[in-house]
Amino acid sequence: MRVIICGAGQVGYGIAERLAAEDNDISVIDTSPQLVQAVRDTLDVRGFVGHGAHPDVLAAAGADQADMIIAATLYDEVNIVACEVAHALFNVPTKIARIRAQAYLQPHYQDLFSRDHMPIDVIISPELEVGEMVLRRIALPGVSDVVRFANDEIIVLAVECLEDCPVINTPLFHLTDLFPDLPATVMAITRNDELLIPGSSDQMQAGDIAYVATTKLQVQRTLALFGHEEPEAKRIVIAGGGNIGFYVAQTIEARQPRTKVKVIESSLDRANLIADELRRSLVLHGSALDQKLLTEAEIQDADMLVALTNDDQVNLLAAVMAKRLGCQSNLVLINNPDYLDLSKALGIDAHISPRAVTISRVLQHVRRGRIRAVHSVQKGRAEIIEAEALETSPMVGASLRDLDLPSGLRIGAIYRNGEVIKPDGSVRIKPKDRVVLFATSETVKQVEQMFRVSLEFF
Repeated sequence: MRVIICGAGQVGYGIAERLAAEDNDISVIDTSPQLVQAVRDTLDVRGFVGHGAHPDVLAAAGADQADMIIAATLYDEVNIVACEVAHALFNVPTKIARIRAQAYLQPHYQDLFSRDHMPIDVIISPELEVGEMVLRRIALPGVSDVVRFANDEIIVLAVECLEDCPVINTPLFHLTDLFPDLPATVMAITRNDELLIPGSSDQMQAGDIAYVATTKLQVQRTLALFGHEEPEAKRIVIAGGGNIGFYVAQTIEARQPRTKVKVIESSLDRANLIADELRRSLVLHGSALDQKLLTEAEIQDADMLVALTNDDQVNLLAAVMAKRLGCQSNLVLINNPDYLDLSKALGIDAHISPRAVTISRVLQHVRRGRIRAVHSVQKGRAEIIEAEALETSPMVGASLRDLDLPSGLRIGAIYRNGEVIKPDGSVRIKPKDRVVLFATSETVKQVEQMFRVSLEFF
């Protein structure tokens, strides 16, 4: 696939890194010579210095032969115009734009990005995507990751196996015998930074992170099975009142009226602005690293600190200080992937990477076949995928035990006619089934082939 990426910042670089590793033909455009040089030096891509919305720059990058343009600069208007130019002059089939300003995304303006107006096929709003991810983590404090699939009926949890977890040191096939009515399937395990796709005879150990597929109604029971029965946070301090922090506070007010929220914002103008918009949340002006301000926010009695500033170092240090002052747990926004490995050593309970969230949304549209959703995990080492089975799919018809599935793939759940089916050896996949599976990066191409339309179908 030939892809043009406008923007070589953290998001653009991350997308280019991932797609280039899969042998796609990638061109990256940025106005910064330093960023373009860094891309050229470290990735197998072509780099072009220039404005991503200028026709001559797009032409030099090969827009006339491109299958996709991904406009991921920091400026919405540049991203919009880049997609328009790619459509009007070069007829690029798929156009993806990163849009940050919520003014463009109001429901009553939903036709703005239609083919008749601004022909953009996919809008990615990192603030909304990350905000929703934060809200899901707040609602389930015992998990390190949570993703929804199949109209939110299938939930995939990344959960740590604690010492008192009743299912450790038990072969996985015994779990079905012990809990026959629990629709939960362990799809993958990480142990000492090693990613494992378990077989039915494998066992989980204390300290493992298990990726578990279950149903929306059985999430709490599944967490309890893994030793997690932490109550939902009712007293939350948010560090950072930017777009994400404001969205999270505003949504909590609407969905959880009994939850008390306090927001710390370093900009006085921004603090006054969001204080006028929020109805019940208390907004404090100052630094999240100010111990006196944290005490004023009653951090010692808080259930969770959610650090959502634009500065990774502030987020990490604020989370560490909050824990030291008595806060029960923390959730941290981390943009720089180099900091991810430090988070656990610093006592960070959970983190969210905006870059990973954005890359996951892009991959959904890069993947061939009937792929409905993609969630990248473990720094790109694997993906959780929701795919729709077609009549020509090689998976259709045969029982799961008779399918020659690659060792790096494990099916977690099947969604059929509004019902979630727990996979076992006797289950047969039918056309239009939506299959949620865990696949290592090495097996993703095979997954695409499994869910592509065969030429014989026509």
